[in-house]
Amino acid sequence: MSTLSPPVSERDHVTGPAEARVTLVEYGDFECPHCGALHPIIGAARKAFGGNLRFAFRHFPLRASHPHALAAAKAAEAAGEQGKFWEMYDRLFQRQSQLTDPDLERHARDLGLDVDRFRRSLGDHAHEVRIREDLASASASGARGTPSLFINGEPYQGPLERDAVFTALARAAVAVVS
Repeated sequence: MSTLSPPVSERDHVTGPAEARVTLVEYGDFECPHCGALHPIIGAARKAFGGNLRFAFRHFPLRASHPHALAAAKAAEAAGEQGKFWEMYDRLFQRQSQLTDPDLERHARDLGLDVDRFRRSLGDHAHEVRIREDLASASASGARGTPSLFINGEPYQGPLERDAVFTALARAAVAVVS
């Protein structure tokens, strides 16, 4: 893998401060079981590292093996239009077996979204453009599958286990200080 391209910017879905020591980027697929297993690890890292970690999520739906991945990515974008990207992000990973169109509408309703607006937004061409841009970014960055992680712009190729990910993040934070 090469370095992250393009770097994290205002176009990304980001949580955490811009001045954080460490920026973690995930290329993920809401239907990917490995991404689902990584989700609580990233959540724990966000808590543990607090203001020292900025996290960005980029879409990488693997449509050939995950038939609901693209619709789920669009649902996250549609929720984002109503200020609830991260709430939908969490919900989709926590309910990976519930990604059909009726499920997505139920998730929107449960999150308090305007469901009619959400439904209209699912067909918005801009969401497909954004997802294609994320896919192009994944390709340019050398990401081959999901999840693919980048720490401060560099590919993370270690195990997708809590201790290994936390160690890599801690090393990156210390390297910034040195």
